[in-house]
Amino acid sequence: MSKKQIKTDKAPSAIGPYSQAIATGNMLFTSGQLPIDPATGKLSEGTIEEQAHIAFRNLKAIAEEAGTSLDQAVKTTVFLADIGNFQAVNAVYAEYFNEPFPARSAFQVAALPLGASLEVEAIFEL
Repeated sequence: MSKKQIKTDKAPSAIGPYSQAIATGNMLFTSGQLPIDPATGKLSEGTIEEQAHIAFRNLKAIAEEAGTSLDQAVKTTVFLADIGNFQAVNAVYAEYFNEPFPARSAFQVAALPLGASLEVEAIFEL
């Protein structure tokens, strides 16, 4: 099975040796998306809701570059620096995903790259 790198300037560039996403077969696997503004390359210092919107827009841009959409997400993972932000991020999440919602894991982690408050990744059907 071959794999194809997905890359868009509508989402932040990778900050390490990895791809924004890889398509293989009929699946798309994204790397974790931080609340980085792709226009400035800077991590958002806004509210957790503002940061969540940026991260989900980045995820959406990558999905669209691959020819799919958030509606085709089958699994998401949300990493939170503070699980106390779960409800706020969940409310933003519900603005981007529709029923049937993708399967999801969400949990607190010790730290995220660049000191981010959240990171989100997804698996899509193409």
